[in-house]
Amino acid sequence: MAETPTVQHVLERLHATVMSRKGASPSLSHSARLMARGRDKIAQKFGEEAVECVIEAVKGNREAFISESADVLYHLVVMWVDAGLNPSDIWAELARREGTSGIEEKASRPQETF
Repeated sequence: MAETPTVQHVLERLHATVMSRKGASPSLSHSARLMARGRDKIAQKFGEEAVECVIEAVKGNREAFISESADVLYHLVVMWVDAGLNPSDIWAELARREGTSGIEEKASRPQETF
């Protein structure tokens, strides 16, 4: 029986695919088109997808929630590529937080002032 790919592996492959599209023709690649439009547009698209994901979660529409979740992850990976981040950067941060309660972790962050 074949091993089910882990989320980590899937996101690393997606990252590699998006990286390969960096600098490609925007007419041939959605990823290239997003990156050509700049970080603000990538972030806007990520935000739109996140809102759609939340809406489907609240509605209890399982299939749409799954689909929108995939869209959110894709646009997050495009932002990582645009910002020069690698999945290993995120895995290291998650590993650093592992075993720490969310309340402790949040309390350890520098306080923001507005």
